[in-house]
Amino acid sequence: MKVSYSEYDTFDNEFGHIYYKTPYSSYKLRLEYRFTGDQIQGGPSWGFRNSGIMFHCQDPATIGLDQDWPVSVEVQFLGSTAEQERTTMNVCTPHTHVVINNALITEHCTSSTSKYFYDDVWVRAELVVYGDSIIHHIVDGDTVMTYSKPQIDGGDLPEGFPLAGGNPLKEGYIALQGESHPVEFRKVELLNLK
Repeated sequence: MKVSYSEYDTFDNEFGHIYYKTPYSSYKLRLEYRFTGDQIQGGPSWGFRNSGIMFHCQDPATIGLDQDWPVSVEVQFLGSTAEQERTTMNVCTPHTHVVINNALITEHCTSSTSKYFYDDVWVRAELVVYGDSIIHHIVDGDTVMTYSKPQIDGGDLPEGFPLAGGNPLKEGYIALQGESHPVEFRKVELLNLK
């Protein structure tokens, strides 16, 4: 699967998510991704070599037209350059929180311990999810982040969202992101553990 902006003149905040049709609770998701080419003109600075997996997502049919991101947890993919080295398989929390080392994390993104990946190299990423119990991010066989208890952020919810803050996120949809930089996905595999 390819996210390409080759027919765009400029980016106009048209972010994309491609959803799998079924929600899941406990599973392993494995794929390879790589960033290619240049970011489209007009893309946000944070969108440079940025993509990811959104999981425990709200039903896409319930996302409001003006809603910024789905209520979900994000496995953030970042690519590095010589000028900007960044870890990948970080966790970001749009409208949610997680627990790391028994502490509730309210920051939007938390970095993993991954090495840096440059240019258009393929990266093997694996997400292991056990409901709202434990979640692992694995890069090329190395566990680079572990956290638990994904939950709704009560202070930052889209209008009309049916769950209150503090409610656990035990399941949801899975989506791959398009955030203004060309990215490719291959060898996408999903194993249901429920």
